[in-house]
Amino acid sequence: MTQRIERLVQSSADSDQPMDAILICNEVNVRYLSGFTGDSTWLLVRPDGKATLLSDRRYETQIADECPNLESAIRPPSQTLVALLAEYLGDLSLKTIGFEADHVQVSTLRQWQEQIESVQWTETSGLVETLRSIKDADELATIRRAIAIAERSFLSVTNKLTPQMTELQIAHELEATMRSLGASGVSFDVIAGAEPNGALPHYHPRNVALADCRTLLIDWGASVDGYCSDLTRTLHKPEIRSATADRFEAAYQAVLESQEAAISAIRDGVEAIEVDRAARQVLQKAGLGDAFKHGLGHGFGLEIHEDPRMGPMSTEVLREGMVITVEPGVYFEGEFGIRIEDDILVTANGFERLSTLPKGLDDCRLVV
Repeated sequence: MTQRIERLVQSSADSDQPMDAILICNEVNVRYLSGFTGDSTWLLVRPDGKATLLSDRRYETQIADECPNLESAIRPPSQTLVALLAEYLGDLSLKTIGFEADHVQVSTLRQWQEQIESVQWTETSGLVETLRSIKDADELATIRRAIAIAERSFLSVTNKLTPQMTELQIAHELEATMRSLGASGVSFDVIAGAEPNGALPHYHPRNVALADCRTLLIDWGASVDGYCSDLTRTLHKPEIRSATADRFEAAYQAVLESQEAAISAIRDGVEAIEVDRAARQVLQKAGLGDAFKHGLGHGFGLEIHEDPRMGPMSTEVLREGMVITVEPGVYFEGEFGIRIEDDILVTANGFERLSTLPKGLDDCRLVV
């Protein structure tokens, strides 16, 4: 945590905005810098690396346990967090304080301005998020555990599917299995879409039984110690040759080739838009460009969607230590959807596949 705070101090010093301190209000960013897992708490970081948690009495013991090396200022129930900040800053000579403009409500800023008139508040954006995009060794180890639990759970659940099972039951069973294997929860609500419902990229499972459905798209992830994983597989039921079966298999193969083209393009220093383009070109060549309705992927860690983002308008550059999803998909309204998603680590020499579930047509049979 000390190293993370030092990196934040260095990055803010390199900016064009001189600041006497930075006030971190986003709960995820507070956790990343301090290790504190509660809420309703701010972190004030000064240029000398000294950091102070401003919180309330509910968290006195938790802060002492999780952040033994950090100073804290604790408010009583009769005091607001803004009033505590004003009181704490009264003993310091801080003239300019940066704040996270992406995470602070206008009403909160106005309270600061009204109650702490001696301070000039300066907007910052993405300082901590940029640091979070590069994972350290501890973060990578936790993400690997989250992926492993997600994969084991998927195999366990898909091996016992029945025609009577509903999308909702599949989602609940996946979550229960991940928790039983050590996950603290899900990274996001599990998506399980049978046949036409798989054509909705962010579908919410319903009481729809598998029955005679020929395809099943599952998007899921486990959360371990706050860190996420994110995977998608599309299962299909082998059937007698038909125009629909042929079209599904051709589209599936195109999505798989698209994903592999994108993964092969990943390396330290490559522009995210180039990786997206590599995937999109394969689908366009297959006549499926218009069926690819979203970006190629995103970073993840303490949140399921983090920097970098890979899409047609991306401006970011991939760097060693980033963990990203690669998830091309095609969707045919009223028929089926296909998405294949894996978790990838950007390395100095290229990439490492963190997820290992098979994804060929023969590997993704829907057996019910």
